[in-house]
Amino acid sequence: MNDIVIRPMGLSDLDQVEEIERRSFATIWTKSLYKKELLENSFACYFVIEKEQQMIGFCGLWLVIDEAQVTNIAIDPTYRGQGYGTLLFQYMIKYAMTKGATNLSLEVRESNNQAQKLYQKFGLEKAGIRNNYYTDNNEDAIVMWVRL
Repeated sequence: MNDIVIRPMGLSDLDQVEEIERRSFATIWTKSLYKKELLENSFACYFVIEKEQQMIGFCGLWLVIDEAQVTNIAIDPTYRGQGYGTLLFQYMIKYAMTKGATNLSLEVRESNNQAQKLYQKFGLEKAGIRNNYYTDNNEDAIVMWVRL
């Protein structure tokens, strides 16, 4: 995987981010929301993963004091199941740790077993349920967390 680059997300990436969002999620974050995150949210950190100079995924987190909260992570469906999500999630955890995070948490759809397995590989455990969390279908979210 020498042809892989993970780098900070920039404004010029937002068209591609939106396309991966559309291909990945029922309800998407808009470009204007990402723009606000990148320009106005001092707690936000977003990254993209590229293969051969083509964006294949992205992720984001908020860092508040020693807490890291994953906001989103997506790999283009064409590239799923090839280890790119693992690489990106590992990068995000290492980044959070270098910034002093001691805990990491996220929400994941109850039906998203593939993502849950990825998070479990990094030691995240189920910590609770957010009932009717997802507005597109009122699916519950599983809250997962790990001490870094």
